[in-house]
Amino acid sequence: MTIRLLLADDHPVVRAGLRAVLDTEPDFAVVAEAATAERAVELAAAGGVDVVLMDLQFGSGMHGSEATAAITAASGGPKVLVLTTYDTDADILAAVEAGASGYLLKDAPPEELAAAVRTAAAGQSALAPAVAHRLMDRMRTPAEALTKRELEVLQLVGEGLSNQQISKVLFLSQATVKSHLVHVFAKLGVDSRTAAVATATARRLIRR
Repeated sequence: MTIRLLLADDHPVVRAGLRAVLDTEPDFAVVAEAATAERAVELAAAGGVDVVLMDLQFGSGMHGSEATAAITAASGGPKVLVLTTYDTDADILAAVEAGASGYLLKDAPPEELAAAVRTAAAGQSALAPAVAHRLMDRMRTPAEALTKRELEVLQLVGEGLSNQQISKVLFLSQATVKSHLVHVFAKLGVDSRTAAVATATARRLIRR
């Protein structure tokens, strides 16, 4: 049985490299490519695809996690295997909650990528060892782990947004944003926005 693949990445060189690697597998067929997350959603909905290899960050427009959620929400749609350079808690949680069947880093060796594609196509979970390790750490210390929403708030703080701007982006009240930050400060053992961002970046909870 041939596994039909859709490559979703905004870099043509990356797509070409992936195609070259995947074309060496006898049971794989790259049937489509998308340079935007929106186009990936359209092509996935059109049918004829078993697994989407999804980047997270596109130049503009929809984020890879949003596209993943849109694709996996459709009944009988293809599986989504996230293939990215980012291994922060914020990215991993967003992708997993969006319904991704797997999460792999772009520096994964070809045999690991091929195995992950087959695992995802079979309806099973395919996580890079480093990603699985981070998720296990979160499960071992749930009281210390930042929630998805806390990570979202902190990511936006790191991007320089004020509480008022964050409230508009996430559709929260400013009081709720402040409450999330209080919890973040307590969990990270810091007392300022700058320290929170620095600590979270160092721990690879968010990206700068």
